[in-house]
Amino acid sequence: MSPVLDLSIDELFTQFDSLRVLIVGDVMLDSYVWGRVERISPEAPVPVVNVDRRELRLGGAGNVLLNVQALGAEAIICSVIGTDAPGDQLEHELCDRGLNCDGLIRSHDRITTIKERIIAGSQQVVRVDTETDRYITTDERAQLVAKAKELIPTCHVVIFEDYDKGVLSKEAIAEITDFANEQRIPTVVDPKKRNFLSYQNTTLFKPNLKELREGLKLDFDVDNAGEFQSAVDQLKQQLNVSGALITLSERGVFIDFNEQKLKLPAHVRQIADVSGAGDTVISIAACCVALRQSPAVIAGLSNLGGGLVCESVGVVPINKAQLKQEAIEAGLLANS
Repeated sequence: MSPVLDLSIDELFTQFDSLRVLIVGDVMLDSYVWGRVERISPEAPVPVVNVDRRELRLGGAGNVLLNVQALGAEAIICSVIGTDAPGDQLEHELCDRGLNCDGLIRSHDRITTIKERIIAGSQQVVRVDTETDRYITTDERAQLVAKAKELIPTCHVVIFEDYDKGVLSKEAIAEITDFANEQRIPTVVDPKKRNFLSYQNTTLFKPNLKELREGLKLDFDVDNAGEFQSAVDQLKQQLNVSGALITLSERGVFIDFNEQKLKLPAHVRQIADVSGAGDTVISIAACCVALRQSPAVIAGLSNLGGGLVCESVGVVPINKAQLKQEAIEAGLLANS
């Protein structure tokens, strides 16, 4: 990695606006149906939901795109979706929000993932998933890798956003990572179980505690500093990654990067909803890595952002002004 670049809080948040961030992975649609239950169906012992309203939102890697955009950077998606109606809706949602779709590939052989939640009052009645988790075809993988290679030289950081839906495979990850390393573009990873050990030679690897245990098939006491550090050491060694950022929920975050190891406690907050916090953390961390910030800044700002979005109900992108104000109050960086 290049030497750390010392920036004031004003300079850092201003430079976010100059970044181009490539997000490679599984993008999907989240559908919400809100209504009321007033009777039970005569056809089966299930509630009848009278619909009041419907809403479509970007899900999966889409929420990372929105968080990167909210920080001021240009967010570019590189993914494979279907040529079906949900795919049309997804592309419309991306374009409607001003997101860059230069890396979006439409496939005749693949369905677009859509997760539909039926909510009566404040209670989720059922979730209906229309999706496939099979890997994209060899031809589609070649297209994905070619798109990534075309875009990487114009970008400042690559985020792998893996939801185990099949866009990312061991082969695609290796080809894209190798090319990014050749171009000296950092790679930041938000992993899932299936490809956990495939992210060799990446820059910063960000699992949560559950993913770390499952990915390494290792049980350890997170409150035992020695056991926990041993697990992180094993992770870094197995993957040959430059650094690891572990989110620990109510325990905060831990970073082991550029020969520094820091554990930061979670900030005391009124938690309304933890959904999407990991997407905020990876977005902030990637932008900070792109700007060559210290481990303390990467972890500190990511920790602040992840906590902030938990104060809102539902999945929401970070509020940049609020994040900056909290960073100033926390003394994270000198203000100028």
